[in-house]
Amino acid sequence: MSGLSLNHLNVGYGRRPVLRDLSLPLIRPGEVTVLAGPNAAGKSTLLRAIARLAPATGEIRLDGEDLRSLSAAARAKKIGFMPQTLPSGAALSVLETVIAALRAGQAVEGGRPGQRAMEVLTRLGIEQLALSDLDQLSGGQRQMVSLAQAIVRDPRLLLLDEPTSALDLARQVRLLGELRRIAAEGRVVLAVLHDLALAARWADRIAILHQGGLYAFGPPAEVLTPVMLAEVYGVRARVETCSQGHLMVQIDSEIAAAVSSDLNAHV
Repeated sequence: MSGLSLNHLNVGYGRRPVLRDLSLPLIRPGEVTVLAGPNAAGKSTLLRAIARLAPATGEIRLDGEDLRSLSAAARAKKIGFMPQTLPSGAALSVLETVIAALRAGQAVEGGRPGQRAMEVLTRLGIEQLALSDLDQLSGGQRQMVSLAQAIVRDPRLLLLDEPTSALDLARQVRLLGELRRIAAEGRVVLAVLHDLALAARWADRIAILHQGGLYAFGPPAEVLTPVMLAEVYGVRARVETCSQGHLMVQIDSEIAAAVSSDLNAHV
């Protein structure tokens, strides 16, 4: 079966469960699937479990193959993981960090890792940063370098944790457009996004996580509803279509705050 399948996952840290018996519909290649939900819903934890960076029980399969049975090197060939932030303190240039990511888990064809790394930096529009020290970059620049590290090995599965959080508007469009192109090349793309407006615009499917499980899964128009926003996020909101035909999420108020105001008015 082509794609990423997750069945009966239990993920936690010590005695603290985060996700309980979580199953998702097949996450298909060729599409961008977004994980969304309130804080502490388990979005980042799920990505880490798929990448074998967090302990989990249950079934995680990519194209029918059990990812947990693979060696670290074999997983590195198949999975590209973009964390929320790159670790600091690395005394390396951007080019060196991307070459290091390329060499993780595989031999470089033709023995030209520098050329491959530069191709990826150029694809993302950050080739001018190649010789810059990683620790001298802005947060947004570091995120773009992190994406370069994640895609340089041409992975089958791309996992991204809040890839747009430090980017300006133009870089957000560039990055999300690149994710659509990567998916269109036949890859599986799974990204955590807090911004529901971006998810509505760029995702093919959205999975809403809530209280340790799956609340909803499907196209943005089916998932992003006033009822979901009230029950999961605790807000009164409208979901409308703009003049270009794109979904827009308009938040009107926090439900708890509105209820509190109503109570105070009757005291």
